[in-house]
Amino acid sequence: MKTRKFIAMAVAAVLIVLSMAGCSASTQGTDKKVYYIGVCQLTEHSALDEATRGFVDAVKNELGDDVEIDIQIAKGNVESCREITDAFVADGVDLIMANATPALQAATESTGTIPIVATSVTDYSTALGIRKWSGITGINATGTSDLAPISEQAEIIFEIVPNAEKIGILYCLAESNSVYQAETMAAELEERGANYTLYTVKDASEVEAVAKTAAAESDVLYVPTDNTLASRASQLKQIFNDAKIPVIAGEEGLCKAGLATLSISYYNIGYNAGLMAADILKNGTEPGLMEVTYADEFVKKYNQETATYLDLQIPSDYIRIE
Repeated sequence: MKTRKFIAMAVAAVLIVLSMAGCSASTQGTDKKVYYIGVCQLTEHSALDEATRGFVDAVKNELGDDVEIDIQIAKGNVESCREITDAFVADGVDLIMANATPALQAATESTGTIPIVATSVTDYSTALGIRKWSGITGINATGTSDLAPISEQAEIIFEIVPNAEKIGILYCLAESNSVYQAETMAAELEERGANYTLYTVKDASEVEAVAKTAAAESDVLYVPTDNTLASRASQLKQIFNDAKIPVIAGEEGLCKAGLATLSISYYNIGYNAGLMAADILKNGTEPGLMEVTYADEFVKKYNQETATYLDLQIPSDYIRIE
């Protein structure tokens, strides 16, 4: 009797072990790691929208169904960027994508541990307050830059408006990367012996008044990559048309309110940021050791409607914006 009981218990134990092993194998076969990414985009305009689209496409191509992406728009509000990134941290996302400089700054303030990949950031050293820039941040962040060579942008001014005597530079003081571009352009103009005036706004509420003043007092305007101004592109187009002033813009989306630009593909820099994010998630690569990357192709483009309205002849090596 004892022997039968012992055998029965042994068989039962084996069955339990086999059952558990079968369950575990089934779990391992079906339970995949799902990565959660939070996207904080400063505002809605064509450049940032394209960067986010490129990022999502790259991540989906690399990770397939093993990723969930939550896209949040801060509607141009810097404080909202911080609220969004704080919420991502509280939710325990695996990675934060920061689209534009204020989004990057908010993300790095929210967390020092969760990986951050940014895009549409002009100068990372300025954005993050890094004095000795070596190409890497050294913290939990990396990404792609939307900087086009300022010297070549300056050249566009003189190619299209060679007789300009008064050059205005219009930008938002609240955006550190806009300040960087404006100051760099000012230095370029000084080297060429050109006269320039800086016109600054603190926020979107000042755009109309300052833009009208800048347009009235200048022969040509330079507007760098600037999210505050880009969000008011329609309003600026009317102001610039009324003043009949040519505007050289820092990016193609803003050029819809202007005349010409040295263009990059925001979709491409967003896509490259997505590849970096996938590498971090799949391979555990440290973002702080990944070099920030830059666009490698720049194209001179122009707005045909504006050129016709201003009766300006555009050099043949410029491509029409469709």
